Amino acid sequence: MKKALLFFLLALVGFSYPVNVHVFYGEGCPHCAALLNYLSSLQQEFPELKVSKFEVYHNSSNLEKFYKYAEAYGIEVEGVPTYFIGDRAFIGYSSSMKEGIREVIEECAASGCVDPWDFVTKNMSSSQVSYSKEVSPTSFKKGLTLALVVTAAAVDAINPCAFAVLIILLTTVLAAGTKKKVLFSGLAFTIAVYISYFLMGLGIFTAVQLTGLTYYFYKAVGFLALVVGLFNLKDFFKFGAFGFVMEVPRSWRPTMKRIIRSVVSVPGAFIVGLIVSLFLLPCTSGPYLVILGLLARQATRAYAIPWLLLYNAVFVLPMILITAAVYFGIAKTEEAEKWRQKKLRVLHLIAGIIMILMGVVLLSGVVM
Repeated sequence: MKKALLFFLLALVGFSYPVNVHVFYGEGCPHCAALLNYLSSLQQEFPELKVSKFEVYHNSSNLEKFYKYAEAYGIEVEGVPTYFIGDRAFIGYSSSMKEGIREVIEECAASGCVDPWDFVTKNMSSSQVSYSKEVSPTSFKKGLTLALVVTAAAVDAINPCAFAVLIILLTTVLAAGTKKKVLFSGLAFTIAVYISYFLMGLGIFTAVQLTGLTYYFYKAVGFLALVVGLFNLKDFFKFGAFGFVMEVPRSWRPTMKRIIRSVVSVPGAFIVGLIVSLFLLPCTSGPYLVILGLLARQATRAYAIPWLLLYNAVFVLPMILITAAVYFGIAKTEEAEKWRQKKLRVLHLIAGIIMILMGVVLLSGVVM
């Protein structure tokens, strides 16, 4: 009653304090758009309300600022939208939060509230902070490291699928041409795989962000890593158990081999590389999806692209080495295939152990 009377008296004299709301949001995030629309409607009722917006998906400096705000307010960076009014922080947005937001704005207009940036610079302790939370699916955490990216890419690179495809290609080209043609065909194939995998990764990353499903994608990828790891261990202990192997599906292989063996030119090797990438994806996507899950939580495209470029460079490195070995006569394609067959189970064991560890890390939140 007293608060309502105070609001009424202030309205009569036309006096109110300025109210500053600092919103961290992501372009394409539906929850963010809904929040900003609601705040815009409140500005019609509260002219003293000023909304400062900070986009974090494509602006790394805003993302860094976001972490500073979170640290000062004593909250976790869980997703967008996250917004600050006075000494209060709100995470996420839904229609059920409207009344609470409105009450805080009314209170700040009537009695005054600290500007969020002033609050940050004073670095008040978390015990002085209250915050409301509506879990948003658009989340991100720090934790991606060079070692993790290189390790995941290395696991992907030693996958028997990629080795088998390249060896078939080089054997075909060598039988129909010269060593020089083998070199250029192998490199053209490798470049095509690199480009297609990079673009597929960037496409998945973008799609996950635009749909606002980064949190769920992250957790799903953690579960997938465990499953892929266990299936790889299955192929180490009993290759082909349960009627399938963690390689290119057997039903696809005749078609894939026909496509590869049709290569008679360097441009053809490039085109086949683009096509065969689709066959390889079910077999090699496990580690890639783990990294994409982590990248999705980092939230900025500018941050993600260099990691994707690095990942795919490590992924295709063995293809380049095998091509060079055949060209310089260090190894024959038959020897490379024999080595692949001999180490097949060991490669599955290595991949299985690392994928299980990555799955545990993602689901437990150790790297967050």
